[in-house]
Formats: sequence, structure tokens, C-alpha cells
Amino acid sequence: MTNKEFFERTLELSTEFDRYVLSHPETAEKIPQDALIVFLLENDSAFNKKSLEIAHKQCETGHPVVKVKVQKLLPPFETRLVNPQLELAANI
Repeated sequence: MTNKEFFERTLELSTEFDRYVLSHPETAEKIPQDALIVFLLENDSAFNKKSLEIAHKQCETGHPVVKVKVQKLLPPFETRLVNPQLELAANI
């Protein structure tokens, strides 16, 4: 896994986690202030290894660590429109 791939995956996970927390505010209550958040993906050992290595380097003594284990990411949706129908009209 390249650094770019790792960065992009981490950015995607953190964005989705922010959305999750906004939808589930009780989750935020479980995260201590100044905590280091580490994302781990099921079935992605390369990502997990790099994530834990970086977290180990960044973790300061005494700071809590929260591991966010993610089963999978669903594909992003492109639109919220359902079955739009287009009609070519000569005039209104």
C-alpha cells in the first residue's frame, strides 16, 4: 500500500466517521478528549498494519486511543434521485 493510497483511504474513513458521528451523537460521548483515533478495516491487513504503525509513532503517553473497527465501506451513492424520467418537449 502506497502512502497516497493510505492517505486517501484514511481521509475517506475519517470523513465517513464524521458523518456517522453527526448522525449518532451518542458516539461522540464515547471518545475521550485528545484521543488518537485509529481506523482498522476488516480484511485489509496492509491498511491496518500501516494504521497501527503510524498510530504507535503518534501516540503520546497518557493520551487515550480509540480504535474504530470498520467492517466495510459501502459504495458512495451518486444521486438521491429515484428513477427520473426525461421527456423531450418542443415547448413548455
